[in-house]
Amino acid sequence: MNRTRPTFEALAYYDEDGSNNPELLEKVKAELAKERKKLGQRVAVDNDPRIPPKFPLFSKNPLLAAELERIESREKLSAIDTKRFQLPPPLRGDAASVEEWEAALRNARAQLEHQKLRTANGALMQQYGANAWRVYNYRLEMVGKSLDKALEEMNERVTDVNRARKNEQMAIGKQLSALEQKWTELISSVLQIEIANATLEVEIQTLGQKEAELEQMLSQ
Repeated sequence: MNRTRPTFEALAYYDEDGSNNPELLEKVKAELAKERKKLGQRVAVDNDPRIPPKFPLFSKNPLLAAELERIESREKLSAIDTKRFQLPPPLRGDAASVEEWEAALRNARAQLEHQKLRTANGALMQQYGANAWRVYNYRLEMVGKSLDKALEEMNERVTDVNRARKNEQMAIGKQLSALEQKWTELISSVLQIEIANATLEVEIQTLGQKEAELEQMLSQ
């Protein structure tokens, strides 16, 4: 059975005791931390049940996940190995074996094919690259506008929520102020009544003493 955990809501827009009394604010924070521990909640904000849990990025792409881990650990990017783009002859020159010359020949053929591919890709880029980049930039611009619109809508929602909270808290604050003033008046009335009762008791005792004295004088 799922139970909704209680949350703590303060009248931040109305209650100014914290800003006027820092020591009181620290005591309140300490008490709230104790209550959270009693309720099984951690004090850390990222554990708030209203915040969605974290999810791993690039879980289906190990290469991007490794690159993200490298960036987070601030490791330098490994330099590109250029040895495979070179055409070194056999180390022993004319004294090299047939296998060494065949390896050098295979490497030369691979480099030749690589250059052919680069030339073909360069020609394709020259012919279609400009339009491809225009389309790509257009899509990026559309995505940017969509994200800006979503951000603006979210900011408006946040503003509406804060405005509603402020109006609600100010209304509740007025009720609290009225109740506090009424409580103060009632306490004052009770104190006045207690003082009046004490005064009457003193007067009654004084009158009783005078009555006793008069009765004693009359009896003589």
